[in-house]
Amino acid sequence: MTPTMLRQLWSLIETTQSNLLLKLDDASLVQWLLKQFKQEQALNAEEMHILSDYLSNRLSLIRDLAEQR
Repeated sequence: MTPTMLRQLWSLIETTQSNLLLKLDDASLVQWLLKQFKQEQALNAEEMHILSDYLSNRLSLIRDLAEQR
């Protein structure tokens, strides 16, 4: 994953409404974020897998940040 992709991903997370990030279950949240990110940037299957793993491993952080907003 490139630094640019990471910046775009965290920008997407920060601009997504907190209530959406908090109300979706883990799998739905990962899929929703992947879908939104994919609309902005074309991803191959390997990048999708890497991004999915990255998001899954950071769900607690994503939810903590959403709660603080």
